[in-house]
Amino acid sequence: MGKRNNRRKTPQSSTLSEPTMDHENDTLMDDLLAHLDSQDATVQTESATILNEMNLNDQATQIETTEKKDAKSRFKARQARKAAQLAQSYAPDDPEVQARLEKEAKDEDAAIRKVCRDLSVEIYEINPDGHCLFSAVADQLLLLEVLSKEQATYTNLRIAAANYIHSHPTDFIPFLPSAGGEDGEGALDAGFMNRQQFDSYCTMVRDTAVWGGEPEIVALSKAFSFPIHVVQGSQPFVVVHDPMGDQNPTSSKVERVVRISYHRKLYGLGEHYNSLRPIHNIPQA
Repeated sequence: MGKRNNRRKTPQSSTLSEPTMDHENDTLMDDLLAHLDSQDATVQTESATILNEMNLNDQATQIETTEKKDAKSRFKARQARKAAQLAQSYAPDDPEVQARLEKEAKDEDAAIRKVCRDLSVEIYEINPDGHCLFSAVADQLLLLEVLSKEQATYTNLRIAAANYIHSHPTDFIPFLPSAGGEDGEGALDAGFMNRQQFDSYCTMVRDTAVWGGEPEIVALSKAFSFPIHVVQGSQPFVVVHDPMGDQNPTSSKVERVVRISYHRKLYGLGEHYNSLRPIHNIPQA
């Protein structure tokens, strides 16, 4: 997937029964993560088991959907997902854990494919190389004849996103981590990025394989004046990003939109975006 050190994913709005991670849970999670570095295999296994039982992915989803969309909340959600992924890697032979992960992946895939059938589109696989968001949107803009084949590259899409973000700092800075990415130093700071940090962020989006998330989706939608609809495996099943503010995925304009899918659990390397092509545009085997 490439580097993914500073992103919040497309937001979901589901209601979960698990409690939001409070300070006590945060402390417990940190302690258990520290124990994963123990030289004692028993300590590692016991810590991983407890972390898996904490349903950290569900807690992260609740943070993303019910708390303020600020850098601190995104940091908490991202740390929870990292902890869950790391804990799972320490218990690869646990049949119960593996069965649950496989079921979650299958359920997500089934939900996404059902939405795709309803929309008469099919998943077009994008290379999982860290550029997947930009490559998926580029593929869509090529199909819509907004860009030529030569223009429809992740390089050009990265430049477009970075340039738009850089030229609209007041629209994006409040939604970006304070410094060093959401996993890095300063992610919990109350303040915003300074200008130097913001410039560095834009350079990173433009020139590296850092993973693209919601800020870049918003930027691309506005840069190309095209709605971007993101199909995902939980409610809302279609997340709409419209430069004109239309949030209705069934409005009369839906025929001329960019459609991509967001997969959180299906791919072993992490979160991923694919392009959703009209069924008649899928190459025949």
